[in-house]
Amino acid sequence: MTGASPSASPAIRDLVDMIATRALKRGTFRLASGREASFYLDAKQVVLDARGSMLVGQAILERLRSLGPLPHAVGGMSIGADPITSAVVTMAGVADIPLKGFLVRKEPKDHGTQRYIEGPVEPGQRVVIVEDVVTTAGSSLVAIDRALEFGLVVERVVVVIDRLAGGRAALAARGIPLESLVTIRDLGIEPETT
Repeated sequence: MTGASPSASPAIRDLVDMIATRALKRGTFRLASGREASFYLDAKQVVLDARGSMLVGQAILERLRSLGPLPHAVGGMSIGADPITSAVVTMAGVADIPLKGFLVRKEPKDHGTQRYIEGPVEPGQRVVIVEDVVTTAGSSLVAIDRALEFGLVVERVVVVIDRLAGGRAALAARGIPLESLVTIRDLGIEPETT
């Protein structure tokens, strides 16, 4: 059975449908974690679409608002998190919420500021890391480390899709909670065993 729970918001139900029809690919794939999988979730097919971007931005903003005081900023590892960051910040702007965004570079620039962190954030500010898909949380953990090195206070990670493959546990081991908009179970897929 495919689909979000009946109690899910209309935005989440629409997002699940969009992921199922546009992002979910079946076959044999090597993931960024190095694991092989029988399916691939190309979330960029959703987050780089006007409606998908709006749904993701709205859903993450709603989730953050439900969790307490909003962070100063959201951001994550380039390039996967870039459209998500923009979507959340844009939807915050539409709602007149002063939320900032930031990017975490894979490598620092060799000119200019030569920083890993780009954007209007300052040490001491509370942030949330965003990600498109989490498997083992490797990218999220790198983004967290870079944010902490910069002096940011990482409150949690919010992902569009959780593959239910150990990412939550890896983040919990670091004391960082994981929130996901959708899990593979919402797509009718059970976690693969390794």
